[in-house]
Amino acid sequence: MATLPELNATAHEHVFLGASHDENARRTRWVVALTAAMMVGEIVAGYVTGSMALLADGFHMATHAGALTVAALAYSYAKRHARNPAYSFGTGKVGDLAGFASAMVLGLISLAIGFESVARLLQPITVAFGEATWIAVVGLLVNVASAFLLSGGHDHGHGHDHGHHGHGHGHGHDHHHGHGHAGDNNLRSAYVHVLADALTSVLAIAALVAGRYLGWVWMDPAMGVVGAVVIAQWSWTLMRDTGAVLLDRTDSHVADEIREMVETPGDARIVDLHVWRVGPEARAAIVAVAGISAETVRERLTTVHEVEHLTVEAR
Repeated sequence: MATLPELNATAHEHVFLGASHDENARRTRWVVALTAAMMVGEIVAGYVTGSMALLADGFHMATHAGALTVAALAYSYAKRHARNPAYSFGTGKVGDLAGFASAMVLGLISLAIGFESVARLLQPITVAFGEATWIAVVGLLVNVASAFLLSGGHDHGHGHDHGHHGHGHGHGHDHHHGHGHAGDNNLRSAYVHVLADALTSVLAIAALVAGRYLGWVWMDPAMGVVGAVVIAQWSWTLMRDTGAVLLDRTDSHVADEIREMVETPGDARIVDLHVWRVGPEARAAIVAVAGISAETVRERLTTVHEVEHLTVEAR
């Protein structure tokens, strides 16, 4: 019978945070500060000048700042509770939860901007095109700076293995920390959102210039509609991707790789397989196999570096 020290020696943690978790959190906090300042300026300027396109860009930036604030809090919470045993597979998906909540709020705001833009198409108001244009240009510069800050957050995992021998009934656990691009939905969605912000700023500038020099007053609220559509599309994409993670959708790419590695020799058959994401760079897998031992399965799957938590059952 194993002693307590021996049991403690074989215990393993479920910490599936991204390799650049802390660095991504710092980048996010910097962009929050930068965009929050610009957000206030654009919204105030939009009301003062009467520009719907500028208001749309300001509110879009507001949702961006809000989403990034939630992301920053998610980074902090995930780090603080990473070793909390109350979370069976760690806190690697906290960022996906934050992203899903932000996407829902973003979708509602896009509807509000679209409604207001359509109303101003039907009943145009006077717009101070000159002043609004300068504010929109500054907003675009802030978006470019934010994109630059976030673009450096693509990171790679670090490699080391922890092997845990299976027990007599054929169960075993394995941890593989391999190299590969991070899948941090917090940072990825923030980066895509910054690009969407930049697009909305470009649309606002185009609308304001057209209104000032061509007299196309209708183009300003029309660009507000376009901006609302862009926000709604981003919201749906983020909601779809984070929802899939939260619902433990099967990672078909990794599942196919596992099936190929185990069954190709022809001496085994997988009878049950579950593969899901437990962190930005981590997948968990449960493999039930007939025909070979659990140890043989683990040996065949040593090159599947995406799987950091592996449970094998030999039947």
